[in-house]
Amino acid sequence: MGRVSRRMFATAALAALATVPRASAAPRRRAVPGAATGEMRGMWVATVTNRDWPSRPGLSAARQRAELLDHLDTAVRDRLNTVIFQVRPTADALWPSPYEPWSQYLTGTQGAPPGWDPLGTAVAEAHARGLELHAWFNPYRVALHDDPARLTASHPARRNPGWTVPYGGKLYYNPGLPEVRAFVREAMLDAVRRYPVDAVHFDDYFYPYPVAGQTFDDDLAHDTYGGDFPDRAAWRRDNVDRLVREMAALIKEIRPGTRFGISPFGVWRNADVDERGSATHAGVQTYDDLHADTRRWARENWIDYICPQLYWNIGFAAADYAELLPWWAEVVRDSGTLLYAGEALYKAGDPAQPAAWRDPAELSRHLTLAAEHPEVRGHVFFAAREVTADPVGAMARVVADHYGQPAAPPR
Repeated sequence: MGRVSRRMFATAALAALATVPRASAAPRRRAVPGAATGEMRGMWVATVTNRDWPSRPGLSAARQRAELLDHLDTAVRDRLNTVIFQVRPTADALWPSPYEPWSQYLTGTQGAPPGWDPLGTAVAEAHARGLELHAWFNPYRVALHDDPARLTASHPARRNPGWTVPYGGKLYYNPGLPEVRAFVREAMLDAVRRYPVDAVHFDDYFYPYPVAGQTFDDDLAHDTYGGDFPDRAAWRRDNVDRLVREMAALIKEIRPGTRFGISPFGVWRNADVDERGSATHAGVQTYDDLHADTRRWARENWIDYICPQLYWNIGFAAADYAELLPWWAEVVRDSGTLLYAGEALYKAGDPAQPAAWRDPAELSRHLTLAAEHPEVRGHVFFAAREVTADPVGAMARVVADHYGQPAAPPR
């Protein structure tokens, strides 16, 4: 979510943004002819670095299972209806994959079997509670270090050293290689073949976030495959586009009814760079920096839903939630792509964040604002640890103000 965790990455993005010069009940949502019914009420469960689950590596299978079920029970308690469970955090697996090793975040040792099937259990137990289970994959991140020798001996990245690029102290698969794209696609689709997951979910990592003074060395791949493109950026965007299109088609072929959603960084492009962009001054733009044309994916309905990470408060100068939400609503209008807002619950009460986050009602105001935009079909909260702990009562306020009754996910 390399950044070591989504929290750290969001903090880094916030710093980049900074370099560029209460609540009431929500109003009734207006009906939209032909729109999906239901409302997304989701939470992410991050496993990278044991962020949300399991609480630490090396727990017994019984303890890991109990902690996972506690998260599912918390979702039910707060009248959520969807859990987005990270099952491939670093080119590894939380199921018995024939392609990739067991995740080190389970046992502490990459490749060591945990003695049970976390993804299979999560799907079955979520469904038993009336929850949807979205399987969350990170396509290209290999390791939070850049030393292939530290990977387990059978790791595909060790057996195919030409597939990887070290960058920013981390190791990535090279999205410019067709064989890499084919491999990561099949590794992820293995879970779709095995389990009745309700959706496949990608987060915001495509090409890595920029690291000052460093270059992502894909020269050889570009020389080999990039000749038909006007510049390297266009070639990189096409590489990401291809993965998105291919995944979308194959998910529908393998398991019809399973959806495909992506949760990108919240700013596509700033309006001072592109008139189609948002009225923001972000230091990161997905189109230019991550080579992810998220606006196109949504507008052209390549994906079933988009859940931009709108991790800023109302009134934040560089990226105002109140500016970005209607911008995204306009993007998806009449597209067929459902829009959910990614919400920064982890910022609530954090003294390192802007003062607005110390008000427990900030997030509730987000939902009140979203109710004015019929294209917004719900919200997803980052992340499970804060949903459970709720240190300043921000989640309880959301539930009290907006989740008085259970709701089915959008269909």
